[in-house]
Amino acid sequence: MTFSDTRHTSPVVLITGGGSGIGAATCEALRALGWTVVICGRRREQLDQVAHATGAHPAIVDITDPDATRRLVEGTANQFGRFDAVVLNAGIVRPGPVAELSEQDWASVVDTNLTAPYRLLHHALPHLIRSRGSVVGVSSVSALRASAGTAGYNATKAALTMLVQSVAVDYGPQGVRANVVCPGWTRTEMADAEMAEYAEARKIDPEQAYRIATALVPLYRPAHASEVAATIAWLVSPAASYVNAAVIPIDGGLQAVDPGTAPFVDTLQSVDPS
Repeated sequence: MTFSDTRHTSPVVLITGGGSGIGAATCEALRALGWTVVICGRRREQLDQVAHATGAHPAIVDITDPDATRRLVEGTANQFGRFDAVVLNAGIVRPGPVAELSEQDWASVVDTNLTAPYRLLHHALPHLIRSRGSVVGVSSVSALRASAGTAGYNATKAALTMLVQSVAVDYGPQGVRANVVCPGWTRTEMADAEMAEYAEARKIDPEQAYRIATALVPLYRPAHASEVAATIAWLVSPAASYVNAAVIPIDGGLQAVDPGTAPFVDTLQSVDPS
C-alpha cells in the first residue's frame, strides 16, 4: 500500500467502506472542503472509481484483517505526516432473528461491524490524540429501535454507538471528539439491493418499495447519501468543535413519529402493499 507523497497542511481523514454509498459521498464532501482523504475497502474497482472522481487515495484493505488494519493506519500517518479523523462507515447485514441467525453469520457481523472498528480505533487513537482529531461512527436507526429480522445488525450497530461514545468519554480530555450518526433508509447500494429484493417478492417496483419503507417518515422519502455525508463532514470540522458523544439520527424525523398513529397517516394510507 503506497500513496503519492502529499505532505502538506490539509487535514487527513480515513474512511472505511469508501467505495460506495455514504462512504463515497463523505469522501466527495470532504475532498470539496480540501481534506486529504484515504478510502479503504475490499473492492478495487469501486474504490478506484471514487478515487478517480474525487482525488482520494484508495487502499484495498480488509479491515477484518488485524495486520492489514495496523498497516493501513500506520501507512496513512507515515505517508501524510498527520492523521486527523476516522469515519467508521464499513458495515454488513446478515438477515435473521436470533433463533435463525447462524453462529457463522453472527460472527461475521460482529467482526465487521464492531471488532474491526475497535481494532482501527485502537491503532488510530495515538495519532488522533496528537492531532486532537475526531471520530465519526456510521451507525443506524437500527441501533436505536430494533428492526425486524436483523438481530445481528441491530446489536452490532448499538454496540458501535456505545464504542464511539466510550471514545468520546475516555479521550475527550485529550482533545479527541467522537460522534455517531444514525441514518435511516438511505439510497445506497445496500439499500437498493434490499428494496429490489422486497419489490421482487411482492411484484412491485423498487421505487414503490422505497415509498412503503418511508411511508411513516415525515419527509416521506429516503435520504440521499450526500445528506448523511454533509452531517459527517460537519462533525469532523471545526464548526462542531464542542460536539462530542452526540448520537444524531438522520432519518427524516422518523424517530419522532408515534407508530400508534400509523393508521391515520395519509402517506401510509396511500401506499398499496399488494
